[in-house]
Amino acid sequence: MHTIFGPIHSRRFGSSLGVDLSPNKKQCNFDCLYCELAPMATVDHQEDVVSVKTVVDELGEHLHDKIDVITLTANGEPTLYPHLEQLIDEIDKIKGQTQTLILTNSAALVDEKVFQTLLKLDQVKLSLDAVSEDIFKKIDRPHPSIQIAKLVDKVIEFSNVYKGKLFIEILFVHGLNDTSQEVQKLNEVLLHIKASRIDIGSIDRPPAYPVVGLSYKELHDIAMMFDSSLPIHIASRIHAEPNNRYYEKDEILNTLDKRPLTQGDVDLLFDAKSKENLVELMQEQKVLKQMVGNLEFFMPQTNIKRKRKK
Repeated sequence: MHTIFGPIHSRRFGSSLGVDLSPNKKQCNFDCLYCELAPMATVDHQEDVVSVKTVVDELGEHLHDKIDVITLTANGEPTLYPHLEQLIDEIDKIKGQTQTLILTNSAALVDEKVFQTLLKLDQVKLSLDAVSEDIFKKIDRPHPSIQIAKLVDKVIEFSNVYKGKLFIEILFVHGLNDTSQEVQKLNEVLLHIKASRIDIGSIDRPPAYPVVGLSYKELHDIAMMFDSSLPIHIASRIHAEPNNRYYEKDEILNTLDKRPLTQGDVDLLFDAKSKENLVELMQEQKVLKQMVGNLEFFMPQTNIKRKRKK
């Protein structure tokens, strides 16, 4: 049994050493359409449980000072691990300057013990694919005990008390949560969530069920639907065919004001002359770079001033 994997270089989180809290089989309270693991009935607790000592001993053998984050994940949902609080406390004793991160589907936040336990972590990534009950059930196929309204309330509550870096991830599936109506509903909820960054993406691994993902262009169009105050980042590069269109300087400033872009976005969207315009705008200090939740974004200087006042 191996609970530790990696390190893996993550564009979003740096050098990540993974901790699999369900190494023997899938144990999850969701059966998502897009999951890379085989379909399996949902559960509300783990039956096959690895010991804290096993995890910590294996982690100690692989941990070194070049690791940016220790990432708690699972073949399923890591918050179902019954000894999570004890494990985090033990990891804190040996992690040094390395950050702790969990990748969770958010559902267990309704459990007060889990809620309080996640507050101990340096970074938390919560998934929120839909806020409409019917869409949520179609995409995430949750355990019958899970209700999206309660989940959303707890995500908002958590974001308002959590002191670390909070990331929200939305994975879009063609024909389900990519409608303007669902995006608007997500937008309304996200405006109440205090997140360092909101990652939007689509299917980039073979899914458990026959569903289709979105192209980079489609994700970019969705990104522009969200309120400009939200720190949206397009995390997926699947089917990312270059657009390479020309942008005047005013168009660049307008685009960046609505949606700050990473260098990867710029490479996909801008042609060579547009990139020259961007460089000139930076030389004129009309566009600056700023770190947002571990990633560097181009944004207008006026935009940065405005966000600092909020």
